[in-house]
Amino acid sequence: MTTTTTQEAFLRDFHSRHPAVTARTLGAGRAPDGRSSYEVLAGLVAGCGRVLDLGCGDGPLLEVLARTRGTRTTGLDLSPEALALARRRPAPAGARVVEGRAQQLPFSRGSFDAVASHMALMLMGDVEQVAAEAARVLVPGGVLACAVGGGAAGGEAYELFVALLRATLGDAPPDQRIPALGDRRTRTREGFDAVFVPAGFAPSGWRTVPFDLGGSAEQVWSTVSGVYDLAPLDEAAVAGLRTAFLTEAAALAGPDGRVPCAFTMHFVTSCLA
Repeated sequence: MTTTTTQEAFLRDFHSRHPAVTARTLGAGRAPDGRSSYEVLAGLVAGCGRVLDLGCGDGPLLEVLARTRGTRTTGLDLSPEALALARRRPAPAGARVVEGRAQQLPFSRGSFDAVASHMALMLMGDVEQVAAEAARVLVPGGVLACAVGGGAAGGEAYELFVALLRATLGDAPPDQRIPALGDRRTRTREGFDAVFVPAGFAPSGWRTVPFDLGGSAEQVWSTVSGVYDLAPLDEAAVAGLRTAFLTEAAALAGPDGRVPCAFTMHFVTSCLA
């Protein structure tokens, strides 16, 4: 198997069992202005008539985009289980939803005015081919907008979880670790531009936004435990991680019992030259 084939096999299997995991874990998070990450991303393609949601999952971005009059949306994803949920959402009922790969888009040249991707681009292999395909299906001057994970905001429960997870993974046998996912160049401006500028895109703009994921210790655990890394771990390892997290997170709780937890995202924008 190639690296990309291995990555995609893992993602298909994971999302067949957890088809709504991204929306469940990140959908409740709010930026300082009160918007969800899906609403922030949708704002970056406001005014674009034909929008492709690349890695649409169960359709939360499609639902937000459907609120804008005149927007025609198409979603593409690897997971048939996630797409089945997307088709059941009432708001994007008119959206076209397609199973497929970002490296081989089943759309003709110039089909879209914008391509948006929420926490999916950073998971994709053969990213130069993804860039080439995004450029092919966009009209000249078309918009590319992506939300890319930025990690813990610092000093709160997400940072605690990451530290405990690393220790757990360090003790796990190799067969209980996920394959390396995506291309790390997509997580920095310099790396992103090294991939997308040669494909015809202008140098990217980046904005980093923190999202509040706080709540009770159990609520925060439910959010952070949706990460891919837990999937191959045995039950004992996950139980041990959960116990350690809940114990240490309790010490972070305020008088109201709320545990602070913040996760950052980078919002990347570029235009096709």
